[in-house]
Amino acid sequence: MAKKVVATLKKEGGITYSKVIRAVKSEKTGAYTFKEEMVPTTMVQETLKK
Repeated sequence: MAKKVVATLKKEGGITYSKVIRAVKSEKTGAYTFKEEMVPTTMVQETLKK
C-alpha cells in the first residue's frame, strides 16, 4: 500500500523528485507505520513495486 503525493518537487534545470509514502505493517504489534522517500520521478513505479 503506497501512494504518490500529487505535487512533485521541482528543481530548475535538474531532476524532478516525487515524495512516495508507503504504509508498512509492523510484525510485532500489527500496527501500520508510514515510510517516506524522495525518489526521482522516473523511478516512482519501480519504488512502488518493492
